Amino acid sequence: MEADDTGNRLRFQLELEFVQCLANPNYLNFLAQRGFFKDKAFVNYLKYLLYWKEPEYAKYLKYPQCLHMLELLQYEHFRKELVNAQCAKFIDEQQVLHWQHYSRKRMRLQQALADQQQQPRGSVFCEQHPHKI
Repeated sequence: MEADDTGNRLRFQLELEFVQCLANPNYLNFLAQRGFFKDKAFVNYLKYLLYWKEPEYAKYLKYPQCLHMLELLQYEHFRKELVNAQCAKFIDEQQVLHWQHYSRKRMRLQQALADQQQQPRGSVFCEQHPHKI
């Protein structure tokens, strides 16, 4: 029983690490250039890994964009395009732009929340009654 637990834990860790590697477009390009995406067994393995989209597994992911890549890897056309380094570069650039947008948006929301918390209570106006509360 203990050997099974150790084996399951190791398998979980290896699959978690591999799934998260799929967030890296340069790694996907590497796999494509070496023909992994032409191997039926490997493509079936990618299909098997879709279980990571379930909340009880997804909560362990640090790079959730890997799930989007895993989904795209289910399509042969996408797998074929990844052989092209320009495709991987484009995906990489799009991810950076997304992170920048997300970071700026998150910073603005945090600043707005901080500003809201710093407002003195006596200066809050009620929308229906425009006098101080």
